[in-house]
Amino acid sequence: MSSEQPPDGCDWVCWVQWCVYVPILVVGLPLNLAALWLLLFRVQRWSESTVYLLNLIINDGMLMLSLPFKIHAYKKPWTLNITFCSLLESLLYVNIYGSIMLSMCIAVDRYTALQFPFAARRLRSTRKAALVCLVVWMVVFGFSAPIYTLHDKQSNSNGTFCFQQFSNGTWTKRWILVSMETVFCCSAVLMVFCSVRVVQILHGMRARNPGDAKLRTNKSMKIVLSNLVVFLTCFIPYHIAALMYFHAKTSDSNPTNIVHLRYFVHISICISNVNILADGSCYYFILKENLESAKRERRMAVHTRETRIRGSKNQTLFDEKHNGSATDTEKMDICVVTDFT
Repeated sequence: MSSEQPPDGCDWVCWVQWCVYVPILVVGLPLNLAALWLLLFRVQRWSESTVYLLNLIINDGMLMLSLPFKIHAYKKPWTLNITFCSLLESLLYVNIYGSIMLSMCIAVDRYTALQFPFAARRLRSTRKAALVCLVVWMVVFGFSAPIYTLHDKQSNSNGTFCFQQFSNGTWTKRWILVSMETVFCCSAVLMVFCSVRVVQILHGMRARNPGDAKLRTNKSMKIVLSNLVVFLTCFIPYHIAALMYFHAKTSDSNPTNIVHLRYFVHISICISNVNILADGSCYYFILKENLESAKRERRMAVHTRETRIRGSKNQTLFDEKHNGSATDTEKMDICVVTDFT
C-alpha cells in the first residue's frame, strides 16, 4: 500500500477550512485574551472552576497557534522542518483530547458539587483541580508523542505534506485508534451521565423552590443540555471519521472511497475545532460564577459581623446557624445555577 499524494489546488474542503478557521481565529483569539485578562486581574479568589478555565484557555491558545499553518499547508508541499510539522500536528490533537478531558472534568466537578454538597468541601479543592489538570496534560502530551513518527523521515520525490500523507506504518498502529476512541467514549459517557444527573437534580430543586426565578426559567438546565449537545456535536463526527478512515486504509478499499473519507476527516476536524467558540461561553459563566461567589462571601461576612455586634449571644448563635444553613443550601441549590446564568 503506497501513500496517496494530495493533488494541488484549493478544493471545497479548502474553502470550508477557510470559512471555519478564520472566524475561529478572529473571534477565538480576542476571546481567549479577554478571558485571560479577567482571570489574572479581576478574579481575586481562585476556585476549581477557574483552574479548569485557565487550562482551557491554554489548550485553545495552543491550537490557534497551529491553525494558520494548517490552512496554509492544505495540499501544499511542506517546506519547513518536518519536526516543526509534527509539533503543529500534535497541538491539533492535544487540543481535541485536552478539550474532551477538561470538559469531562468540569462536568464531573459540577456534578460532585451538586450531588454531594457537603462531601464536596473535602473532595474538591483548587490544589486537587490543578493535579487533575496536570494528569490531563501528561496524558494528552504522552499520547501525542507517536505523532512525531507518523511521517516518513525522508521526503519523497513529490515532497512532504503536513497534516496529511502519514507514512504507511501509521495504519499498522491500531493502538492509536483504540486509545483515541477509548478516551472519547469514556469521556462522552461521563459527560452524558453527569449532565443528565445535573438536570435531574435541578428539576428537583425547582420543585422544592418554586419561587426561585433562576430555577423557574429552566435556564440552567438548558445551558447544561446545550453544553452536552455541543460536546457531542463537535467530537462525534471526528471519531466516526477516524474509525472509518482507519478501516479503509487497512483494507483493500476503493481509492475513491479513501479520498472521500479523507475529506470527511478534514471536515470533521474543522467541526471539532469549533469547540474553541463553545469554550467561550464556558469562560463567561465560570468567571461570572467566581465573581458572584466573591460578592456573596463579602456580603455574608459583613452580615455576620453586624449580627455579632447587634445581637445577644443566643441570637448570634441562632443567626450563625441560620446563615450556615443558608450557605449549605446555596451550595446545594444555587452552585450550578449561578455557574450557568
